[in-house]
Amino acid sequence: MRLQLQRVGIAFSLIVLLSAFEFCTSNNATWIGGRGKKTRVVRRLRKDFRKLKKQEGALKLIGGESGEHEGNVEILHDGKWGSICDDEWDDFEANVVCKQLGFNGAIKATTYGHFGQARRRYWMDNVYCDGSEVELAKCRFDGWGISDCGSNEAAGVICSRDKETRTSSPPVPQEKSPKARIKDTYLQGTALRLSGGRVHSEGRVEIKLGNADWGVICGDSWSILEAAVVCRQLGLGYASDAIQTNFFGNGETIPVSISGVQCNGNEGNLAECLHDKVADCPGTAENVAGVVCHREMADLVFDHIELMRTAHLEDRQLYWLQCAMEENCVASQAYKMQRESENWHLETRRLLRFTARILNAGTADFRPSVPKHLWEWHMCHMHYHSMEVFATFDVIDSSGNKVAEGHKASFCLEDNQCMPEVQPRYKCANYGDQGISVNCSDIYKHNIDCQWVDISELEPGHYTLKVAVNPEFKVGEMSFDNNAAICRLLYTETFATVHSCIMGRP
Repeated sequence: MRLQLQRVGIAFSLIVLLSAFEFCTSNNATWIGGRGKKTRVVRRLRKDFRKLKKQEGALKLIGGESGEHEGNVEILHDGKWGSICDDEWDDFEANVVCKQLGFNGAIKATTYGHFGQARRRYWMDNVYCDGSEVELAKCRFDGWGISDCGSNEAAGVICSRDKETRTSSPPVPQEKSPKARIKDTYLQGTALRLSGGRVHSEGRVEIKLGNADWGVICGDSWSILEAAVVCRQLGLGYASDAIQTNFFGNGETIPVSISGVQCNGNEGNLAECLHDKVADCPGTAENVAGVVCHREMADLVFDHIELMRTAHLEDRQLYWLQCAMEENCVASQAYKMQRESENWHLETRRLLRFTARILNAGTADFRPSVPKHLWEWHMCHMHYHSMEVFATFDVIDSSGNKVAEGHKASFCLEDNQCMPEVQPRYKCANYGDQGISVNCSDIYKHNIDCQWVDISELEPGHYTLKVAVNPEFKVGEMSFDNNAAICRLLYTETFATVHSCIMGRP
C-alpha cells in the first residue's frame, strides 16, 4: 500500500514538473509546437495513474440488483479480479468487506452464489476474520488461488446503504424482496418433473405453476436442502448434488418460472417452500436449478455422549501449538501476540478439548466432496486433508452471539472404529482413499491438534457449545437433523463441563 501511494505521488509530481518545465523553457513559438507532445505525455501519465487506483486487495460487489450495497464479493490480486468462496463465510467477514467499501457494516453475509455464480476463479477460500481488520486481504485464508470450491459457492454481502462518511448511526436492516409459500401464491397447484438427465433420477428441475406452461427454477441460492425436497417429492430417494447451471439443458432454454426458492429440507413438497413473490434471476440462460438423486445415501450422526464424557480444559504454550497455528486453529489474539512480541511462543492459551466421534448410520459410504487430486498435503500432520470445513465448534453466549470458535481448516476422513463384522476400508496414511464406511466411525480424539476451541479470552460463565459436522451441507445425507450437538457449557476459572446435549442440525 505504501509503495502504491509513493507511485501515485510520483505520477502527480511528473505531471506538475512537466507542465512547469514546458512553461519555463519555451517561448511563444515553441510552446505551440510542443503542446501536442505535452498533451500526449500527460494522457499517458493519467492512464498510468488510473492503473494505480486498482490496488492489490481492492474489493467490488457484483450481481446485486438493488444497488451498489450488495452483491457477490470480488477481490483484486496480482492485477486480476477473482471471487471468494463461501466456506467459513459469516458476519465477521461480511462486516470487514462492507467497512472496507465505506459502508457502516453488513446486514447479511450471503452464500451459495446468492447473487449469481462465481464469474471468475476463486482467489480466497476459508477466509477467517476477527472483525478488527481494515481490509479483507488482512484476514487469514488458505492462500491466494488455493480453493476447492465450485461456481455455486460464491460469497456475497448485503451492506447497510448508509456510508460511514455520512452517518454514525447503526445500520438498519433492510428487507429483501418479500417471500411467500409457493402453494399460497399458486392456489391452483403445482407439478414437478426432471428434464435432460442421463438417467431418470437426475436433471434440471422444471415446474408447472397452475395453468401456466412448464418453466425452470432459478439457480440462485439453490442448495442441497431444496434438492432434497425435489428428490423426496418425486420418489427418487435423497439428493446427492444440487446443480446451479444449465448442465442438463442440452442447449435448450425455457423461461424461468420461479426464483428464490428456500426450503428447510424436510418438506414433502416443494410447494411448501418459500419463493420470491417477484421472480428475479440474473443470467437466466445458465442459472438453472438441477438435482442428482440417489436411493442410497450416507447419514452422519454426531456422538454427543462422547463429547460430554471427554470435554476438559488444557493450558498450553504457543510453542507447542505452532503446527496448529499454521492451520488457523487458535484464536486471533494468538496471532496478534505472534506479530507483536518476541516471546510470543511462551504465552499460554486455554483450550477446551473434546473428542469428536462421527458414525455413518446411512446406507452408502460418506465420501469427500472434492476429488482426490485436489486434496491438500499438510506437512504438520503428514497426511492429505480431503475435506475443508467438515466440522465447526462454536461457543455462543446468552444473546446468541458467537464468542469463540474452533477453526479446523481441513480434515482427514477414515474408518477408525467399525461395528462387528464390518471391515474398515478408508485410511489416511500413504495417500489412501478417504471416507467413512457404513456402520463405521471417524474419531478425532481430544489429544489431536485442532480438536479444541481456544477460549483464552472467554469470561467465566454459562454458554452454549455447538459442534456440527458437514455444516455447510457439502455432501448429501439422508438427514441433517442429527449432524450437530447443542450443549450447555459451564466454564469457570478452573474447569469446564459440557452437559445437557441435544441433537439438531448445523
